[in-house]
Amino acid sequence: MNAYDFSAMTLDGREAPLADWRGKALLIVNTASKCGFTPQYAGLEALHRKFKDRGFEVLGFPCNQFGAQEPGDATQIASFCSLTYEVDFPMMAKIEVNGPGADPLWAWLKHEKKGLFGSEAVKWNFTKFLIDRTGAVAGRFAPTTAPKALEGAIEAVL
Repeated sequence: MNAYDFSAMTLDGREAPLADWRGKALLIVNTASKCGFTPQYAGLEALHRKFKDRGFEVLGFPCNQFGAQEPGDATQIASFCSLTYEVDFPMMAKIEVNGPGADPLWAWLKHEKKGLFGSEAVKWNFTKFLIDRTGAVAGRFAPTTAPKALEGAIEAVL
């Protein structure tokens, strides 16, 4: 099993099989519009623009599980991302990343690359998973890790 075996729904309600990105490196991130880490959208977009022509894509997954910091509906999230941060990378429908309602992709990501002390739980918004070109999880990065700090890791999987 690898990341390309999963599917997601886009903010505008279309199915997006991750197989559509087969052979590309991916950065999968749980996002929120009202979080202290929200300015990371700018850094994520910068990574997207810098590496997209080399086979790299950022995928944003809005999540409201941490401090209710993503209260908006799909239209509000799309508008915020576009108008505030000029986000051009794909944004998926709002999901849960923890608990019994966790999205299957996220359950797999957490199992493949555990966090501190072996924990599978996502601790907060803007946890990042780097996927290599084979669909394997190459890294897990904390919310506090700035997107720019991931450039070396991204280069390594490209």
